[in-house]
Amino acid sequence: MDKVAFRQMKDGTREEYAFLDRLEEAFNQGLVDRLLQALRNLENTLSGYQVSRLEHSLQAAARAEADGADEDMIIGALLHDLGDELAPYNHSQLAAAIIRPYVRAEVTWVVHHHGLFQKVYYAHHFGGDPHERDRYRDHPWYQSCVDFCERYDQAAFYPDYPTPPLAHFEPMLRRVFSRTPFDPAVIGEEQPLEP
Repeated sequence: MDKVAFRQMKDGTREEYAFLDRLEEAFNQGLVDRLLQALRNLENTLSGYQVSRLEHSLQAAARAEADGADEDMIIGALLHDLGDELAPYNHSQLAAAIIRPYVRAEVTWVVHHHGLFQKVYYAHHFGGDPHERDRYRDHPWYQSCVDFCERYDQAAFYPDYPTPPLAHFEPMLRRVFSRTPFDPAVIGEEQPLEP
């Protein structure tokens, strides 16, 4: 079989779904390669900054690594803006959805909310509420997100910061994304993403 016969999912046979499952498993083996390419694509997005979006992502990850963060948080920093190109108004949520099966729940929550938390630095310039993040003040990972934004994200726009190339983070990316998706021993106890 090189293609299934069904045109509606409800008509698929066990054999067809087993065939599709094998193809999907083979396709999923290339996930890290696709993530690396998506990161490379950030080199040509969002002009006006002193660094490209790729350089910003690498620098955020380098800052997390220099700060002693674990691999989950470093990968969260590396991929936190991956959604900028396709989801400019909810890039945080897209990036969080990508990492969610592979990292501890805290990192997913931090990446999911970093866009909102970053508003503390600029929302007042546009008449917005820079303290909108305070609605999460009682959340157990509130401070983790504050720290992520302060130490890694908002500070990662220096053109001369000693930033390693993407190849430096590739082994770490491969380790994290080789984990069993949604392994409770990895992701731990999830918290609601929204109140």
